[in-house]
Amino acid sequence: MRILHTADWHFGRTLEGRGRLEEQAAFVDELASIADDERIDLILLAGDVYDSVNPPAAAESLFYDAVARLADGGKRTIAVIAGNHDHPDRVSASAPLAARSGIRLVGMPTDKPLVVGVPRTGEQAVIAALPYPSESRLRELLSEATDEGRLRSAYSERVGRLMAQLGTAFRSDTVNLAMSHIYVLGGLETDSERPIQIGGAYTVDPSALRIGAQYVALGHLHRPQRVAGDETMRYSGSPLAYSFSEANYVKAVTVFDAAPGQPVVPQQIHLGSGRPLVQWTAKGGVAEVQRWLEEGRDARAWIDLNIHMSEAMTLQQIQQLRRQHDGFVHIRPVYPEMEELIGQDARSREQLPAEELFRRFFSRQTGGGEPDAETVRLFLELIAEEDESAAAEDGTEEGTEAQAGGEGA
Repeated sequence: MRILHTADWHFGRTLEGRGRLEEQAAFVDELASIADDERIDLILLAGDVYDSVNPPAAAESLFYDAVARLADGGKRTIAVIAGNHDHPDRVSASAPLAARSGIRLVGMPTDKPLVVGVPRTGEQAVIAALPYPSESRLRELLSEATDEGRLRSAYSERVGRLMAQLGTAFRSDTVNLAMSHIYVLGGLETDSERPIQIGGAYTVDPSALRIGAQYVALGHLHRPQRVAGDETMRYSGSPLAYSFSEANYVKAVTVFDAAPGQPVVPQQIHLGSGRPLVQWTAKGGVAEVQRWLEEGRDARAWIDLNIHMSEAMTLQQIQQLRRQHDGFVHIRPVYPEMEELIGQDARSREQLPAEELFRRFFSRQTGGGEPDAETVRLFLELIAEEDESAAAEDGTEEGTEAQAGGEGA
């Protein structure tokens, strides 16, 4: 059978308020074409269907349209698990109806694997499918362990036991696969994944996933990558770049042939439907940016612009640039007195108090201005409220098993 691995669609996500639904719809078109051209029998979608537990109606509509097209009236099976962004009940709400069309939806961890048949080859696939395993979803608290190493070990071992239990259904005459939405130790992150580990406590050792599967399909990290150098344990990555930390990353899906008892050789198929995210640094000021625009540079891209200025940048100049290219997300003037600060090591800046970081940010954005005491007070109150809100939200979501993770993009 021929299998395609994808993950982290994040339908409903925006980029600094810019809608991405059109790009996401273009990705669905591209994926459907790949599935047809590659004669795919089984699609593995390893979590984060949506970007939030309460996605907009248009995002839900796009997802249902996507899986219906990919299943092609039951000719192809698509197996979907919930990620840390997804409400498990929302993902699996239509599972009984969808199953009739070859769409298998799994919201909560279960001790039973998915078993799917492939009419074209007459083969069966057994999938050890583990949706995002929060502590509440695993029904096991780690509060008794206080040492970070013990916390990580306990969680990793628990995931390993669950995966091993699912793997007991593997047979010599089936294609044996594993799929989960987790953070595997050693994986390379970007800014656009909301962390599902706290101080390393929720990382999983690769050994926990070595349960005899011919391929392990992972979701959560947005950069396509192998895990621990293992060709058959992979993150497919997200189909679109969701933060500027992913600028210039290749986006892809993974495809491979699988037969019972035979090794698989995964291959990447690159995607081109999303708008690129690029970063411009214009040392020559507005004139240089104008020249790039006239040359048609990065005409389709979303752009993060640092523009070096010797005098204050006017609102008119900013508006003119935005009229010339609808892809400018950030236009950030850089003044001579700020270059030394911008060039400082990021680690040093992270050690500064929030108030000092704000003062430096304010000065950079205003070309050397200083915030008054009231502005600083309001900022500190705002971030305090944000921290309290995030903590309360995490507690509520964990308690209701609605969402146990988050992304800090």
